[in-house]
Amino acid sequence: MRYCSTRGEVQGWGFREVLFSGYAPDGGMFMPETLPTITPDTLRSWTSLSYPRLVHEVCALFIPDDLIPRHDLDAVLSGALSQFSVPGAVRLARLGGGLSVLELFHGETLAFKDLAMTCTTRLLDYFLQRESRRATVLVGTSGDTGGSAIRGARGLRGVDVVVVFPRGRITAVQEKHMTTSLEDNIHVFADRELVKEHGLMSLNSVNWCRILVQLAHFLYAYLQLSGLERTPGGALPRLEVVVPTGGAGNITAGCIMKEMGVPLRLVAMVNANDIVHRAVQSGDFSMATQVKQTLASAIDIQDPYNMERVFWLLSGRDGLQVKGLMEEFQRSHKITLPDALHRKVSSVMCAGSVTDEGIVGTMRRCWEENHYLLCPHTAVAVWHHYHTPLSPGENRCCIATASPAKFQDAVQKAGLTVDLPEEVRALEKLPTRFQYLEWGEDWERPLRERIVSITSVRQRGALFYSPV
Repeated sequence: MRYCSTRGEVQGWGFREVLFSGYAPDGGMFMPETLPTITPDTLRSWTSLSYPRLVHEVCALFIPDDLIPRHDLDAVLSGALSQFSVPGAVRLARLGGGLSVLELFHGETLAFKDLAMTCTTRLLDYFLQRESRRATVLVGTSGDTGGSAIRGARGLRGVDVVVVFPRGRITAVQEKHMTTSLEDNIHVFADRELVKEHGLMSLNSVNWCRILVQLAHFLYAYLQLSGLERTPGGALPRLEVVVPTGGAGNITAGCIMKEMGVPLRLVAMVNANDIVHRAVQSGDFSMATQVKQTLASAIDIQDPYNMERVFWLLSGRDGLQVKGLMEEFQRSHKITLPDALHRKVSSVMCAGSVTDEGIVGTMRRCWEENHYLLCPHTAVAVWHHYHTPLSPGENRCCIATASPAKFQDAVQKAGLTVDLPEEVRALEKLPTRFQYLEWGEDWERPLRERIVSITSVRQRGALFYSPV
């Protein structure tokens, strides 16, 4: 298994190189040069596997045994997925009216990113320990990614995590998940104007490993909900998966799983920041003049960077075409997808956009009909369920990316209340540690100085890795 850049100028990299690289040297994003096929027989043999076991099987397809022996890989992933609050790390809620919700938020920070981030940091640490090296992971976050990176890496001997977040622009629970981590390898900085003035956003799934783990979300949903067990030897049934979409990492994973042979119908749902919706509907991949603040704040994104991976995959791996498109997008912030590429994208997925009014209405309806509380991001997906009838013979899964406990203001705006978990209530009593940063024209300098001061005290040097 080798990896290449979506912009065509880098080929033949191994998994370890990709894990430590973020963006490719040519500015593109790493993808496997070839994708393995999951056969119908393999799918049927996996129907009884738990979510953690499926993560193991999927990762083993993309990480060669001569790089990480299978027993080591299983140990790393088992350790990563053993600390979640429900058996099997995820939970499937089957509600009324054919609504099924796959809950991916049972990690320490109550967000789906805990699943892939924990595995990624443990894999980083595996190599660093083996090589007697350290890495410094720099994370710019607008909410969930910083907390997930911190909780996944705290206490690991080979990794320092430096997180910068925009104070005043995230929820209180998101902030507490970052500032209450006091371990020596965690360093948190705050700045009120960071996102507004400097456009720093969370690059949470630039790293291929994050996408790799997320492949298992779609495989698990398919095996649980498609009805595959009722069609022994027959044609594979299809499952529709509805994904609340911001940076497009999850929907990218869905596209990859579909290319690998799992019959999925994908729906990318967005809020008022509707660039993905417009790209799918009309080929208009252009930024709005500004990011709109919505109740589903974690998907308030106008640069869904993982769509570059989707364009590469669906263009027939045409790195030259993707390079031209994405460099033009970087220059002008707007492109029109070529007709052939647009037709392919719209054949693989459909899309929709939901207003704040639609979000709160969906949260109310789900509670009234099921006594089940949605977070605003999950409501973006469930809105599609309430407004789009299923095709005959198909099943559907809505992806739940966060706990409603993290978004209490949105819950209150829907006229509902949330019973906070004990671990959230306990955050209020914990000590905090972070530093303010003052950002001027040379906004990188103070952060660079702090990173140097952190890494200079480490005896074995530092490997800079930026960002997750």
